[in-house]
Amino acid sequence: MLAEEEQDEQAEAEVIKDMKSFTQKLEKFELRTMLGEPHDHCSAYLSIYAGAGGTESCDWVSMLFRMYSRWIERSGYTLSLIDVLPGEEAGIKRITALIKGDYVYGYLKSEIGVHRLVRISPFDANARRHTSFAAVDVLPEIEEEEEIEINENELRVDTYRASGAGGQHVNKTSSAVRITHIPTGIVVQCQSERSQHQNRRMALSMLKAKMYQIKEKEREKELSAAYDEKGEIAWGHQIRSYVLQPYSLVKDLRTDKETGNTQAVLDGEIDEFMEAYLKWRLIKTH
Repeated sequence: MLAEEEQDEQAEAEVIKDMKSFTQKLEKFELRTMLGEPHDHCSAYLSIYAGAGGTESCDWVSMLFRMYSRWIERSGYTLSLIDVLPGEEAGIKRITALIKGDYVYGYLKSEIGVHRLVRISPFDANARRHTSFAAVDVLPEIEEEEEIEINENELRVDTYRASGAGGQHVNKTSSAVRITHIPTGIVVQCQSERSQHQNRRMALSMLKAKMYQIKEKEREKELSAAYDEKGEIAWGHQIRSYVLQPYSLVKDLRTDKETGNTQAVLDGEIDEFMEAYLKWRLIKTH
């Protein structure tokens, strides 16, 4: 290399940086070629729910949300909070966000399922090892006039006062909206927007996404996308295991993809797990 011959360290560093950037772009392109299913190109709703484990699981939801937030930021996407329910003592019991960008759903659908954490509990005075569970759900943002029709007569709409964690940002009017689709029992809610009208519109968009997902599940029984595959948010239903003690290992139980660099994963470096899932799914469906 010219930089090596001239012993130009700055030029060499720039070349290495450019090669790394090119490699990352090539890997991203190869990954995108596997995203050919309907709605893979869409933005997505990301929801995380605490499962078995109480305060431990609420803290685990916070850790997972941080992990995905780092991945979203690194990927150049944008995140808007839709609904948050804080844990009673710490962490988050339930959180939903809208992630905007190209192919967000295609990438994040690999995360649907139960995620299991094993660690020494920071909430246990005796420093014992605890197992926590959280469920991740991902829905595509369905375009306005697309394929899913909702009968307004089949909806029950409730309004309530929106509030943030610790009573912050309390809304003096009942602007938050909860919509129940009576035939299916699906419940969606939104409290992030300023007006009841905006929250209703966002909640209806989420309902359309969930209705689409059910439609897809019926069409592809063997893949059973989000709900049946998730099952109970507890032992025996997990898709990925994150062990921090007594050793460090993150392992996807569908693809057998694993890494000992647990901190990097929790800092949002999850592309290799997404890629492994997309390859596994491609083989499974062909």
